Order: sequence, then structure tokens, then C-alpha cells
Amino acid sequence: MAASFASQNRTLISSAALSRRKGKIVYWTVLSVVLVVFTLVFLGPLYWMATGGFKSAQEVVANPPTFFPKHPEPGNFHTAWTQLKIARLLFNTMYYAFGALAFQLVFDVAAAYAVSKLRPVLGKAILGGMLATLMIPSTVLIVPQYATVLDLPVLHFNLVGSPWAIWLPTVANGFNIFLLKRFFDSIPQDLMHAAAIDGAGPLRTLWSIVLPMSRPILGVVSIFAVVNVWKDFLWPMLVEPDPNKQPINLGINSLSQGVPENVLIAALAISALPTLVIFLLFQRNIMAGLTTGSLKG
Repeated sequence: MAASFASQNRTLISSAALSRRKGKIVYWTVLSVVLVVFTLVFLGPLYWMATGGFKSAQEVVANPPTFFPKHPEPGNFHTAWTQLKIARLLFNTMYYAFGALAFQLVFDVAAAYAVSKLRPVLGKAILGGMLATLMIPSTVLIVPQYATVLDLPVLHFNLVGSPWAIWLPTVANGFNIFLLKRFFDSIPQDLMHAAAIDGAGPLRTLWSIVLPMSRPILGVVSIFAVVNVWKDFLWPMLVEPDPNKQPINLGINSLSQGVPENVLIAALAISALPTLVIFLLFQRNIMAGLTTGSLKG
């Protein structure tokens, strides 16, 4: 019992070393340095973007840089909104993001439900193949994906310049399928048997029992789907050449010719704000959805 308890409390620094004055000093020094460095690495660019939008064009490019705007210019955000057509770009982004979300909820939920509850013959092999795709860098798939949307197999449609070119590559998401599958595994099988006894088929069981119980993980998958489309840049640049139809990140880049750098930074801050607000509002739901179903009692 004692050996088991001791093994569960092993750390990089023993409790005996931490009890000494020198050990405490070293521990808290290293911890503080690591926290400060990581905080600067992650929050530094956000702070530079937020403050850069309030600076003048000369102050943005000044060397050495200033940490606070000397003469804040909030009008930069209004200029960015009108000059770079932010409202139109936001509408385009929401159109692409929620379209991709709708397709992911339909197809990823169906795939996860089939693997988890219907258990086809090669279900584990199929799931393993889906998870194996997570090991492939997304940039490696750019060329075959572009060739596919350029000449859709069998149908021979050219999807470049249409929303389908952005929606279809996002449908099969191995990570979201894995999250949904893990959650569906935690739903008691007795409920499935009871529904079958009452005459409910697989689709009725999915709609009436599984989906109402899966709201936390569906919320997480929805947030991931929206954010992935919102932050994407390379793929929309290849498949959507019209600046008036591009999502916000790409649209700002396409319309930034001749725009002062401070106005451009203000536009980037506006484009990043919705995703930050989504995270701050739903961070508890995100963590709850990710951890739900990870432990089985």
C-alpha cells in the first residue's frame, strides 16, 4: 500500500528536496521563468495586434517599437471596417463556416455513431484509418485536394470559385469523429437495447436518444468546425480567387494594397475578435466536452 501510494506521488523534484530552502528557491524560480516566457510567447502577438491598431502609421514601424500608443487613434478601426469591407468579409466567413459546420454535423456524427454503436465488421480498421490521417500534415494534402475540386471525380465538375470547394474538404474530420465516437461509447448500451425493444430503428435511436445526450460534445465539435474555417488561409486562397467572396483573413490580404499598416493591424484585430469571444464564452463547455466520455466508471 505504501509503495503504491508513493508511486502515485512521484514528481520531477522529490518532496524532501522541496522541503529545503534551496530546493524551494530553485523550484519557484524555474516555474516563474517558464510561466513568464510562455505567457509572453502566446500573449505577446495578441498584445501587439491589439495595441498596433491604435497607433499611427509612423509609430507602428518605429524602431525601437513602443509598448503603448502615444496618441491612440481609435478611428483606425472604423477606417479598416469601411476601407477593407470587413462587414462583407465577415458575412462570407460565417457563410463558409456554418456551411462547413452543417456538413460536419451530419456526416461526422453519422460516421461516429456507426463505428461506436452499429459496429460494422471493419469498424476498428476504418476508425484506425481515420485516425491515421491525423498524422499527415495538411499541406501534403493540398495538391490532391486541389486536383479533386478542380475536376470532381465521376461528376467532372469544377468546384473552384464555389462554396463547395471550401465545404467538402472539411467534411471528413478524423479528430472530430474520434471525439464523437469516444462520447458515444460512454452512452450506456442498455438505452440502445431499450430503444430497440420499443421498436426504434438506428436512425430514430440516434435522433431521440443519442443526440439529446450529446449536446456537450456537439458544442465542442461545432466550435472546432467554425474556428478551423475562420482561421484558414492557404486553402481559400487556392480555390476562391474573387476578393468579394473570400473569407476575412484572405480578403484582408487581397484588399490590403495601399492600406497603411496600422489600419491593416486594426482589421486583423477585428477578424480575430469573434473567435476570441467564442473561446472566452464557451471555454468551460469546451473543456467539459473534451473530458466527458474520457473516463468510464
